Amino acid sequence: MSSQEITIKGPNGDFMGYMSAPDGGGPGVIVIQEIFGVNDWLRGVCDMLADQGYMALAPDLFWPIEPGVQLDATVESDFNKGLEIYGKFNVDKGVEDIQASINELRGREGCNGKVGTTGFCLGGVLTYLSATRTDADANAGYYGVGIEGLVGEAEKISKPTILHIADEDSFVPKEASDQVRQALQGHEMVTIHTYEGCDHGFARDTDTNHYDKEATELAHGRTFDLFKSALS
Repeated sequence: MSSQEITIKGPNGDFMGYMSAPDGGGPGVIVIQEIFGVNDWLRGVCDMLADQGYMALAPDLFWPIEPGVQLDATVESDFNKGLEIYGKFNVDKGVEDIQASINELRGREGCNGKVGTTGFCLGGVLTYLSATRTDADANAGYYGVGIEGLVGEAEKISKPTILHIADEDSFVPKEASDQVRQALQGHEMVTIHTYEGCDHGFARDTDTNHYDKEATELAHGRTFDLFKSALS
């Protein structure tokens, strides 16, 4: 396995991405950041995916505001800074940068041409929008915030998509989660999994207040099953 920072050429400018890949190449996965940037934890997710045989690329989506953001979710000042940067973030341009990252990964030596997306929190809703607005081959979003306001785009989802929902998400009211489930129920390309007793960030193992090992392993297993079937 090897890892490096690369330059991604996008429609709005060039930006950094952290890439981790197995020596023999494989399918691609775009790993979409939380509000904390391409930090050590997100890079660890890329490394985990590379260990599973995927070429994983985490694009720096906050680059137009502040390039190179790396914040610690467990530090209050960092958390507040992440919220501040997010308040300036252009979601539509962020999705364009995700498509540019998909294109970059597809064109890299070793990639088999199939690329999925996965993401957490902000990355969870951006994974949903990757399903509706990009040509990604599969998508797995974790506890996305604000999806209930975007369910009108669901008719554009044409590739298999999983949404992992935390039942006790402190950033997503139960009413909002119910809206998402009701709106997407019966969509042949969407599967929703709800994790009872879990809070927002349950897959972030650096946060002992929210991390749930059992739920994380279950969710990751479902994500890997999706990618194995859709990206191989």
